[in-house]
Amino acid sequence: MCGPQQQELVHCRNMSEDTRAHCPFIHMVTYKAPVSKCLLLVPSALSLLLALVLPHCQRFFVYDLQAVKDDFQIWRLISGRIICLDLKDTFCSSLLIYNFRIFERRYGSRKFASFLLGSWVLSVVGDFILVEAVRYSFGVTMARNLPSGFLAPVFALFVPFYCSIPRVQVAHILGPLSITNKTLIYILGLQLFTSGSYIWIVAISGLASGICYNSRTLQVHRVLYVPSWMAKFCAWTLEPLFSSSEPTSEARVGMGATVDIQRQQRMELLDRQLMLSQFAQVRRQRQQQGGMINWDRLFPPLRQRRNVNYQDGRQAEQPASPPLEVPEEQVARLMEMGFSRGDALEALRASNNDLNVATHFLLQH
Repeated sequence: MCGPQQQELVHCRNMSEDTRAHCPFIHMVTYKAPVSKCLLLVPSALSLLLALVLPHCQRFFVYDLQAVKDDFQIWRLISGRIICLDLKDTFCSSLLIYNFRIFERRYGSRKFASFLLGSWVLSVVGDFILVEAVRYSFGVTMARNLPSGFLAPVFALFVPFYCSIPRVQVAHILGPLSITNKTLIYILGLQLFTSGSYIWIVAISGLASGICYNSRTLQVHRVLYVPSWMAKFCAWTLEPLFSSSEPTSEARVGMGATVDIQRQQRMELLDRQLMLSQFAQVRRQRQQQGGMINWDRLFPPLRQRRNVNYQDGRQAEQPASPPLEVPEEQVARLMEMGFSRGDALEALRASNNDLNVATHFLLQH
């Protein structure tokens, strides 16, 4: 890493946690995600172990609210809400955690872990409230067991995903419908939402807990958070196991939404720099030449549309069509870039009022 980047990284590390959340340099250089990797590997491995090797031990990891309420088996609130007993839920939740690691890279491991802890605790209350509300309102007795696993915090992560991750359109289907960079994540969430009979209770409580924790009005993040001493201890013990080195700039990285957004932002920045350099070069050339741009040389087939009719070996020209009406807003935008009104009008007429094409040819010529 070069000197200025290293100094900037040290400066960002000395920032407060809230300031680091808005530091773009942290977004670019923070590639470690130990909490996400721990949640991705450890529960998945234990779920496979229970399903294939130790099926007789699955009863200790059942999320039984009735046993918690009647027999005071409080430990089930922990063991029943960490490991998925259904391999389909394990697969879907693992894919979602893999994609949601972007929040740990953006905000830091401690803030990400605090969100998971807060939503995990709040969702317990939500589960009890929903079960009792359904029983008293509709007279329906829910099943004793709810879906096990680390599911409620996964659903809670959809709240910041919806609020803070921008949509990047990929393709259009069926007219107004479009595919974006977030479509696959929502499809995975829908698949997880429909994987069981009573998983909708866990999903609703998870979304509600995510809204409560993400809300600045309720100030839940000031009560439920990971203490600094615990964060330091986990960083000392777990980070060497689950962290990875920073990938090179040429390496092909994963499928996270933030990676695609960062690539697009870097490409847009390079395009802007290239356009500004071309614009400066064109202006210098025009100042040296001291004349207008030769539009007859640039757009001969666009400015004069002719109907060619070969009769008796001669080309018959049709009368020229009336000049195309040019919107003043587009003319003003080109004039703001430094082009004259005449050049702007000619470029827009020649490009059929396509602002991008007109700008491109103005900069190139």
